[in-house]
Amino acid sequence: MSSLYWHTAGTGDRDLVLLHGWGLNAEVWQNMIPRLSPHFRLHLVDLPGFGRSQDFGPLTLAEMAQQLLPQLPDRAVLLGWSLGGLVASQLALTQPQRVAALITVASSPCFTARDEWPGIKPETLQSFQQQLSTDFQRTVERFLALQTMGTENARQDARQLKEVVLSQPMPSVEVLEGGLEILRQDDLRVALDDLPLPFLRIYGYLDGLVPRRIAEELDARWPDSSSVVMEKAAHAPFISHPDEFTQLITEFTAAT
Repeated sequence: MSSLYWHTAGTGDRDLVLLHGWGLNAEVWQNMIPRLSPHFRLHLVDLPGFGRSQDFGPLTLAEMAQQLLPQLPDRAVLLGWSLGGLVASQLALTQPQRVAALITVASSPCFTARDEWPGIKPETLQSFQQQLSTDFQRTVERFLALQTMGTENARQDARQLKEVVLSQPMPSVEVLEGGLEILRQDDLRVALDDLPLPFLRIYGYLDGLVPRRIAEELDARWPDSSSVVMEKAAHAPFISHPDEFTQLITEFTAAT
């Protein structure tokens, strides 16, 4: 049986499951653990195929969510960053009765630009997929640099993300390609229209991967959800602005 890395920490009385983004692992949350652990039981997960969850090949979004279900605590708050936001959303759609609330960070129900929808150009994702097989490390580094571009401490934040990648086993090229395929193909906009859960969406004003215009689009489409655009943040607001980010999470969960 494939083994999923799942670590629990914290002294709070609510379960908060933290799901990382493409190419990374649960170590990306290290600076948040001391801030969030007084409020929550934190569940730090390496998504299937990433970090210490090495015993998996490339999976679809539905398959990835399915692998997390057996260890999902009842009435947990799900917090997913970037690709992890899609996984958290899929989990909430699959088992809404087991989820207390959903938080997505620098994420989108549809990452790829299409029709009038803002997002990453399909050719950009396709280019990353092609480059992975020829220059694996440089492609991942380029993607990490994009995530912090424009912030006051962009170089330092990018270095922190790179250290997270290098601190644990690297995903295979096939797993990374599978993750990019999810970002390229999956679209949960219609599925999330009727999500019966408290839902907070956090964005970075300077994010070069998830355009801030998505916040307005989804405010209109999902009036029962809440959104916050962090003015000086890019794609990793919990790294660039950890205290402000902590306050958003604790205030939202206290109200649910």
